[in-house]
Amino acid sequence: MKLTENMRKRNGIVCVLLLVFVISCSTDRQSNNDLPGIDVTKNYPEKEINLTDIANVSYVQLSANSDDFLYKGSIDYVTKNTVIVVDRTSHSVLFFSKDGSPKSRFNRRGQGPEEYANAATVMYDEVRDDLYVMPDFNNYINVYSSSGEFKRKLILPQSNILNQLAFFDDQSILVYDNSRLWQNIVQSQSGDKTGFTEQTNDSTFFLISKTDGTVLEYLHVPGNTIDLSCNIEGAGFAQVGYSRVRKSPNGLLLYNPETDTIFLYDKDKSLSPFMHKTPLLTDMNPMIVMDNCLDAGDFQFLSAYTYSVGKHPSATYYMRDKQSGDIFRQKVVLADYEGKDFHIDPRLPNYYEKGYHFELDIFELKEAYGENRLSGKLKELVATLNDTEDNNVFVFVDFK
Repeated sequence: MKLTENMRKRNGIVCVLLLVFVISCSTDRQSNNDLPGIDVTKNYPEKEINLTDIANVSYVQLSANSDDFLYKGSIDYVTKNTVIVVDRTSHSVLFFSKDGSPKSRFNRRGQGPEEYANAATVMYDEVRDDLYVMPDFNNYINVYSSSGEFKRKLILPQSNILNQLAFFDDQSILVYDNSRLWQNIVQSQSGDKTGFTEQTNDSTFFLISKTDGTVLEYLHVPGNTIDLSCNIEGAGFAQVGYSRVRKSPNGLLLYNPETDTIFLYDKDKSLSPFMHKTPLLTDMNPMIVMDNCLDAGDFQFLSAYTYSVGKHPSATYYMRDKQSGDIFRQKVVLADYEGKDFHIDPRLPNYYEKGYHFELDIFELKEAYGENRLSGKLKELVATLNDTEDNNVFVFVDFK
């Protein structure tokens, strides 16, 4: 049977399309195979690592030279030169230098147009002396100087419930909005549809202007509708606060835990898969949910949370060697603190790419000092402190 010229052309086109499809599928498989991943059902070996081998470490006690700089809470934000703490009793904002010396403080809590309902989330642009304060359950961010001078108000598209923000560049902030997720959880648990406004966002991730809050761009990160809340015996259901936005050396790591994949939002605004978790949540009972990744120095620090009936999810902490690809369970030790183990938690609020901190309880430190388990600069610092009057000690970590 002879083929007509048109038939030969059509067959040729079909062959080309099939070839493109095969190459595309092969590329996708290769890309997926090349993507770093963690299997949370594996029993990875434990690896002990001395913190000073992978990071520069300093000890700081945030000094309280007056009652104005005593606080209840912990560190909320850190830049290369400044530490910001929100007192969780009064919602005063306290500024300290990186050596722990008090710098300034202010309190603009109230209901006025230049005040904040609460200082749930703060971020500090040190170059411009702009402190961004975002209250929970509100649709605005107020911007102040470090002395409390009101500068401007940024209006968001709608009220946000669990604020997660990060500076993207000099002009914009990336916002994670979980309003729709929280609404779905509440409605599935109680059937209550009241108390929520109409959802107007096109995405849970979007960029806003630092100047006026205008939405500059919506990011379409793949997502599912898996309910990651947990029912805690005696306390009811709760939303688990996974880290959705984290700085990395190359941009921002964006994560919907429901998708089992972390995405990199590059500095050039390209979005690509960065790391994945297996098995998929849809194939697991009970669920084990991976958190975001802290990508710093030679390692990537990860955590996974196992869901148990009636309990808050329990955490396991991992570290991945970026050179070899090997994964271990974390055991982080500090030479100056004998008998104390640490873990690096990617949930910790982020500031600059290589930064991290631990908080050391003053009472535990004094006990360890009395048992001669402290050494070096940590021992020298603790010897000068009063466990009834001084704030806790912080270990500032700058990964190499």
